[in-house]
Amino acid sequence: MAGEFGARKLKKDRKRFRWRKVNYRTRVLDIKKKKDPMEDAPQARGIVLEKRMIEQKQPHSGLIKCVRVRLVKNGKQVTAFVPKTGAINQISEHDQVVVEGMGGSQGGSVGSMSGLKYRVSKVNDLSLEMLRTGRKQKATK
Repeated sequence: MAGEFGARKLKKDRKRFRWRKVNYRTRVLDIKKKKDPMEDAPQARGIVLEKRMIEQKQPHSGLIKCVRVRLVKNGKQVTAFVPKTGAINQISEHDQVVVEGMGGSQGGSVGSMSGLKYRVSKVNDLSLEMLRTGRKQKATK
């Protein structure tokens, strides 16, 4: 049907078949933004619900220290990685934390950490690195 006057049909078909492509559908319907708990923001504030440990993917072994966080903006829960040695000791339940993306490909997880897309950067408005190295003290209630 690609004759001299077949352009209209070709154009219509192309438009229709584009919806079968996953990349096109997600882009046009803004599915990534709707599904993302951070709602397209680089950082989000949340409350620590619990500390937990997650096993690494093969071939690595070991436990990754994480916290379960409920985001303030929409009430969604995410698991956030706590970077560096001893940093998990600076975080307790009900602390207010700031989580940010890990920087994996297409907003995904990094390396052997399966399903971890976010990491903790601040605890009670103090940098986690400052608390970890002892340069600042966490306020006691």
